Amino acid sequence: MITLLHKFLILLGLFVAVGTNAQVRRVVTCAESFQNSKDYVEVYDTDFVDVQPQFPGGESELIKYINKARRYPAEAYERKVQGRVLCGFIVNSDGSISHVSVLRGVEPTLNREAVRLISNMPKWEAGRVNNRAVPVYYILPIAFRR
Repeated sequence: MITLLHKFLILLGLFVAVGTNAQVRRVVTCAESFQNSKDYVEVYDTDFVDVQPQFPGGESELIKYINKARRYPAEAYERKVQGRVLCGFIVNSDGSISHVSVLRGVEPTLNREAVRLISNMPKWEAGRVNNRAVPVYYILPIAFRR
């Protein structure tokens, strides 16, 4: 005789199996609202690609790029404003960067500089799913420290 506990465990097992299977290739939809468009573009979340997008040369080269290209806005520097601007953007299937936005800002001049820095990045190595280049949504903090 199947007890209530057994039924619960069976249902839980089915739920977990279905949920796990559904998350293998999760697609996130990003609105292009900041461009006054009602169009949507489908992109993969970084957790659900086989190969994540990568800055040319890897993380150490990304850090070098940020440190070399970042310009601390004079106004913010003089007022001793500092912090991390959290930005989101899409690494397209050709490696280009688009849809840069501030997810959590610090101050307008620092936010603009973070967006400028990311927008001017060289092409990345695209993320891949089943050995096919795909657009991937990426989140990157840009630090401003005095």
